[in-house]
Formats: sequence, structure tokens, C-alpha cells
Amino acid sequence: MRLGLIQPTASDTPADNLAATLADIERAVEQGAEWVLTPEVTNCVSASRTRQVEVLELEEHDTTLPALQKAAADHGIWLLIGSLAIKTNDPDGRFANRSYLIDPFGEITARYDKIHMFDVDVSATETYRESEGYRPGDKAVLAQTPWGAVGMTICYDVRFAHLYRGLAQAGATFLTVPSAFSPVTGAAHWHALLRARAIETGCFVIAPAQTGTHPTTRGRARATYGHSLVVTPWGDVALDAGEACGVYLCDIAPEEAAAARARVPSITKDAPFTGP
Repeated sequence: MRLGLIQPTASDTPADNLAATLADIERAVEQGAEWVLTPEVTNCVSASRTRQVEVLELEEHDTTLPALQKAAADHGIWLLIGSLAIKTNDPDGRFANRSYLIDPFGEITARYDKIHMFDVDVSATETYRESEGYRPGDKAVLAQTPWGAVGMTICYDVRFAHLYRGLAQAGATFLTVPSAFSPVTGAAHWHALLRARAIETGCFVIAPAQTGTHPTTRGRARATYGHSLVVTPWGDVALDAGEACGVYLCDIAPEEAAAARARVPSITKDAPFTGP
């Protein structure tokens, strides 16, 4: 099967990002992609809560989602919308960071709300408090495709190995990790974490990512690491997109997951222990 990973430098204007995403989907399909994947916060990259309140919508009023559903149906492809920033009806006004799997008929097969919030102090000048603007999800999600089951995750989730082990033990062949990773932590940890999750689970890890310095109309600009990756169940990097925007194609053989697990069947060999 052929994957098409979209690696953009999204702005904080959803309409502009949608136009770019639709064009990238078209390019991916023209090159034979059967499953197209976009990164985290495909619709809006912003560090400004004020800007997010201005431009984000509830899911039922969002314009990006139905347009991407139509694109999947028009092209007859599977589409992972890595995530959309979506308003909720929560009393505290926090948003959802929500991933969607769309089938070739344009129907939403699965939704996943990011569980682990990126609340970190990368350096004295670079801090993030995702939980101030987004409320975390609390449910792991496994979805079915013709090629195998997909365990859906987002970005910072990748540091929590138990989530991926649980998805693999539930039957995942693929683990999706759409991201907008910090350049500092990306350079230090991105490749190692994604390869580890693949090796531990015997799954394909597919991680479309935002890249570059993102245009902003309000608040400080954000920068992201890029390097959209596809990692095989044996831990080999089948695709590294580097830092440039674009559409990146990768051919994979889904049966490699079963072969890797037959060689090292660690996901079926949990041993009981006590402590610490």
C-alpha cells in the first residue's frame, strides 16, 4: 500500500490551511497514495488563546472537517486528519485536540481526543501549557481499515509507552502519531521515541508532522521540527521527510507487522511482577 504524508507549515488561519491541505491531498492522490495523513492541528497552529477563540468552531460548525471528508470521498481514499483544534461545550472553554479517521466514502470512522497534554518547560524561554487551552481525552481508540487496525494517538502521547502497548495488544497493525513537535525536543527525542514505539509493539508507526516557523496574526510564532516519519515494525526508518514542506510518499507491506511479531513476540509475553 502507498502512504501519502503531508508536511505543512500551517498558519493560524484555518481557511488558508484548508486550501493548502486540499491541494496537498490532490498531489498525494496523483502520486498513487491510498491512505493520506495530515499532522496535528491541521487547521490552526497558534499559541494565542485569543486567536483560537476567534477562529475555531464546534465540530458541528467546523468548515475544515466536512471539506476534508468530501476530499476523501471524491478521491476514494482513506484519510487521517492528524488533528483539528475544535471548540467544545466544556464550562471552562477549553478546546479538544481531535484526530479523525475518514473512510473512502467520506464518513468518520473514528475520533480520538489527545490524552496526554504537553505541559513542559523545554528551556527558560520555551514553555508549553497545553492543558490550559485543551482538555484531555480519556479513551484509547482502535479503528479498522482494509489493511489492518489503526491505533490513534497524537504527538506528546508518544512518551507514554503503555498506551502503544495496549493498542498493539488490542490488535493494532499501525500506530499513528500526527505531531507538531518542538524543534528542541524533536532533535533530541523524535526519532528515538518513534523507533522505540515501533520496536516495542511490532507495529508500523506513521507520524506526519508540522514543520518550520508558523505564520501568526496574533501572539508569538511557533516553530516545529518536521521530519515526518514512517517506521517499520522492525524499527527501520522507511521515510524521513526532513524539514521541507511537501507531500511524501512511502510504500509499505502491512504483513511485515505479523512477521516482526513472530520473530520477537514480546507483546504476548507480559510477565507478572510486584513492586516497586
